Amino acid sequence: MNWILLIIAGLFEVAFAACLGKAKETTGVEATYWYIGFLVCLSISMLLLIKVTQELPIGTAYAVWTGIGAVGTVLVGILVFKEPATFWRLIFISTLIMSIIGLKVVSH
Repeated sequence: MNWILLIIAGLFEVAFAACLGKAKETTGVEATYWYIGFLVCLSISMLLLIKVTQELPIGTAYAVWTGIGAVGTVLVGILVFKEPATFWRLIFISTLIMSIIGLKVVSH
């Protein structure tokens, strides 16, 4: 169950980064709503991370959480914000994904 919560926490990290990106593209009340979304997603992500670190090793949990956030944020950047999907970006994202899976496999 803790691994599922950790994945959800990582997805909320992606969501708060996406909210920051959308807030940058907007102004006024719309930007305010994106900043509120950022704060909500940030809070949920952190609370879930706190919960899972009570059972999982902090080093593993934090590395997986940031890895999910990094991979997800790059993918959102490519798919939503039209950032370039270069060969090397995709190669390094792939190695990050393999590292996250490897941490899960070797962790108890």
